[in-house]
Amino acid sequence: MAGCVARRALTVGSLRWSRSLTGARGPRPLCAAGGAGTFPPVATTTTRRHLSSRNRPEGKVLETVGVFEVPKQNGKYETGQLFLHSVFGYRGVVLFPWQARLYDRDVASVAPEKAENPAGHGSKEVKGKTHTYYQVLIDARDCPHISQRSQTEAVTFLANHDDSRALYAIPGLDYVSHEDILPYTSTDQVPIQHELFERFLLYDQTKAPPFAARETLRAWQEKNHPWLELSDVHRETTENIRVTVIPFYMGMREAQNSHVYWWRYCIRLENLDNDVVQLRERHWRIFSLSGTLETVRGRGVVGREPVLSKEQPAFQYSSHVSLQASSGHMWGTFRFERPDGSHFDVRIPPFSLESNKDEKTPPSGLHW
Repeated sequence: MAGCVARRALTVGSLRWSRSLTGARGPRPLCAAGGAGTFPPVATTTTRRHLSSRNRPEGKVLETVGVFEVPKQNGKYETGQLFLHSVFGYRGVVLFPWQARLYDRDVASVAPEKAENPAGHGSKEVKGKTHTYYQVLIDARDCPHISQRSQTEAVTFLANHDDSRALYAIPGLDYVSHEDILPYTSTDQVPIQHELFERFLLYDQTKAPPFAARETLRAWQEKNHPWLELSDVHRETTENIRVTVIPFYMGMREAQNSHVYWWRYCIRLENLDNDVVQLRERHWRIFSLSGTLETVRGRGVVGREPVLSKEQPAFQYSSHVSLQASSGHMWGTFRFERPDGSHFDVRIPPFSLESNKDEKTPPSGLHW
């Protein structure tokens, strides 16, 4: 039957599975033995004692953890919605949504070159469209399976003390686009293993989904809103390699009698083709409102040179940048290598670094 996926292939953490499940253009319908319109149980793997040299289980045991639901084409997922990530394959739960402006240069209209475009990327006028993202928790059991493809400590904050360069992370916190959500239900009252799950969510079988936000989640969201808020998303594709950038303002610190402004930016690289490519170099241009223009070149990203293939088509990471001005711009290219040794450059869409003008207090992390 068209759209069916073998149940034995449904293994969390397997990008081969997630690619065959969703395809390149979004979720495909699933079919179970019960007939069309029904969904097979979500399955996951449990690791046995002995691991192979490639850090994958030699043996896998499937266990039922829930039942797939039909993905929403319209509307938003509610707090407490369980899901599988369609690209990285981890289990997670939705905490709350963010309404972002998506600037997609792949669908931008051609317009005369404008002076405010510091990157000079092909004279495109890009208009933002509203797009839904979600703040989510990642199941700790799946972190070992995705750590080579996506950072599980990517959401960072500035520390509250005087060290202007000190950062700390909240493990297992992520941002997920609406189309990457594959929803499922579970009868387990604690279906996600994360230290914040029971502190943020309360089981309530009268609700759908049966997990309601505790007051601690609402208070944490309100207190950390300026530092968690996702507002702008930038996307561009070059030679079937799609680059998505999400910048976050982290705050300002004083250092050596000057103000230093910090941003975090999350980048996702996706191979939309079947050809294997490897990221070799990065080339950044960083413009500050103070008038400085910095060039950064280097091997790979965050110490890695990821391979993007049909089986593992995506890689996601976060990094940081600081300026001695309240705003600026970043743009650049990634250099990729093909199996035959040839290279090509992939554009990084230009994005703004903007600070919050109504800055009040530093981020509070996990203090309630």
